Amino acid sequence: MDSWWYRNILEPGKLPLLLALSAFVLTFLATRVVTRMIRAGRGPFRNVQTGGLHIHHVVPGVLLTVIGGFGAIAGGRHGFGSMVAAVLFGMGVGLVLDEFALILHLDDVYWSEAGRQSVEAVVLTAALVALMLGGFLPFGVNELTPDELHDRGVVALNVSINFLFALVALVKGKFRVALIGVVVPFVALFGAIRLARPGSPWAKRLYRNRPRARARAGLRAVRHDRRWVRIRRRFEDLIGGRPDPERDTAEH
Repeated sequence: MDSWWYRNILEPGKLPLLLALSAFVLTFLATRVVTRMIRAGRGPFRNVQTGGLHIHHVVPGVLLTVIGGFGAIAGGRHGFGSMVAAVLFGMGVGLVLDEFALILHLDDVYWSEAGRQSVEAVVLTAALVALMLGGFLPFGVNELTPDELHDRGVVALNVSINFLFALVALVKGKFRVALIGVVVPFVALFGAIRLARPGSPWAKRLYRNRPRARARAGLRAVRHDRRWVRIRRRFEDLIGGRPDPERDTAEH
């Protein structure tokens, strides 16, 4: 275990990445707990306001991200300073992505249906960083044995091929499948061989003169959304809290 830790985490300089990922996930979870308590009127926490202006937590998140990012660049991958910078950076990213939907829509949609996009951004970001941390970024390790070199080469080749499938899925309009497919094998392949979603670049170009393919793609998209949207929303509600229906009605 110690040998694996040294060769795969310490030697390639991935400890800051591990600290940043841990700080990112813990900050996001802590932020969601606090915001849900504020929403329910429980506990000592309240919204931060000054002069009638609501200070969203994306503001300190940006500051922490800037400080941590520049600190990490200046400190390199080793040393106590780089560890502190990694933690600050992870905390900042957690606060920023928790309000990703607010940045995207330039509106306070935190507890609306559109606010689910923040949870999706956090989950996908954590998965991609964990992918790099788990050895799918096979660089920085020295003095590899022939067997280790072969194993890492196979991993790199598989990831590259899987990434190509993910690009095809992305062009087919399957954004979530493409991102998850970069992390989970065969998901991208499944997305790449299935029909494209209506309105995607693939469908617009290749289904333009194929009415039957367009009709099948539309029908499949409706069936897919009907089957999986409810499950995905339950998962997002569990992590981020249920959106406020009254807010969605007012926005429309």
